[in-house]
Amino acid sequence: MKRSAGKAILGLVLLFVVMQVVRPAHTNPASDPAASLRAVRPDAGPALAVLQRSCGDCHSNDTVWPWYSNVAPVSWLVARDVRSGRRHLNISEFGSYDAARQQKRLTEACSQVKEGEMPMWIYTLQHPDATLRPGDVETICALSETAPPTPPAASAPRP
Repeated sequence: MKRSAGKAILGLVLLFVVMQVVRPAHTNPASDPAASLRAVRPDAGPALAVLQRSCGDCHSNDTVWPWYSNVAPVSWLVARDVRSGRRHLNISEFGSYDAARQQKRLTEACSQVKEGEMPMWIYTLQHPDATLRPGDVETICALSETAPPTPPAASAPRP
């Protein structure tokens, strides 16, 4: 019995070591600041502060990769969540969305924070500062309920 338990432990240790070879990419793609939520929606100030604090690691190109994102199998899960988050809403590339998609993404963000789906509970265990504070949900939802400011009309050249 003791010998088979030792073999099982050794097998698990070897499996863990081999798993470390498969490393997901930890990328922070370059992005154009003119395409960010901040640039596209200058009225987003308060909401942007909440989004950066609570959502930025998964929903922007400015991910801070924590130490545990280097240890398999957790590294695989973290990389998957960041890829998925960026695909659903990327505040660094918000301006690359057409107006309808921008509105849809903001409405979805409002819905998800209202329902407590975001930020993910497992993320807030390691990042308690990402937990939404009183008023944060309303701040995010207010952004989805307001139209973006209209750019000033270009003046006609004088004759």
